[in-house]
Amino acid sequence: MIFHVNPLIAAGVLASTAATDATYVMFSAAVAARRRIPAANWSAFWYLLSAFAVISYTHNALYVLFAAAGSWIGAFGSLTWLRSRGMGA
Repeated sequence: MIFHVNPLIAAGVLASTAATDATYVMFSAAVAARRRIPAANWSAFWYLLSAFAVISYTHNALYVLFAAAGSWIGAFGSLTWLRSRGMGA
């Protein structure tokens, strides 16, 4: 089975999953701080962002690799940002 990867879609999947994971971290931080409106806003944004990646990689399994890379980048970057603001360990 041969898969073709479109570089623009791959970059979009990577970016959208990075943004999705960063949003999830921000959602989790808002929940931990018991901030209802920010948590609800981050949650809604989280689901909107995830749609592009899911739609893309269900058509081509190789995009899952870009989704995983974006997920790692998003979680690492957002936790680094929270840490720099004194909001994390």
